[in-house]
Amino acid sequence: MTAPTRPAALVHPDEAETIGTDTARVRLLLDADRTGDSVSTVEVILARGADGAAPHFHTKSDELFVVTEGEIQVLAGEEIVTVGAGGALVVPKFMPHAFGATPDSTARLVIALMPGVRRFGYFRLLDRLARGEATFEDLAASQDEYDNHFVDAPAWWAERNAHRA
Repeated sequence: MTAPTRPAALVHPDEAETIGTDTARVRLLLDADRTGDSVSTVEVILARGADGAAPHFHTKSDELFVVTEGEIQVLAGEEIVTVGAGGALVVPKFMPHAFGATPDSTARLVIALMPGVRRFGYFRLLDRLARGEATFEDLAASQDEYDNHFVDAPAWWAERNAHRA
C-alpha cells in the first residue's frame, strides 16, 4: 500500500461561501486547489423553474450532477433530460450542456468537475455580473481561464421559454 499524496479535503457546512440570489444560490464547497486538482465541487440551490447555467461545454473535465432535492432539466448534447432527486448524470467533456430547475420544481444539486478546474473565481464573476459589477465582456474573456465555453443552443432556450409564456 502506498501513502496518500495529500491530506483529505474537507469543508464543514458553515465554512462554505454562499453567493447568488433567492432564485439561484451557489455554495462553494471544494475547489481544485484544495483537492490536488482531482475535483472541484459546488452545491446549487434553484427556485422553481430557475435557470442554473447557460449552454456551454468544458474541454478539460467531465461534469457530474447529483440531484439531492427536486428535479432539474439538463441539456446533454442534443437531448434534454429530466433528473429527479436521487438521480445523477455525467456529461463528458466537449458535450454542450445546460441545466435548470423544472418548471414545477425547485432543485438542490451537487456538481463536480473531474478532474478539477479552479472555478470559484468563475462563480464569483457570475455573482458580480448579476449585481452589475462585471460585464458580459468580462465573462466572455474568462472562458479559457475557467474552461467554460458558451455555445448557442436554440432548442434549450425554446424548451425553457415554453413554460414562461
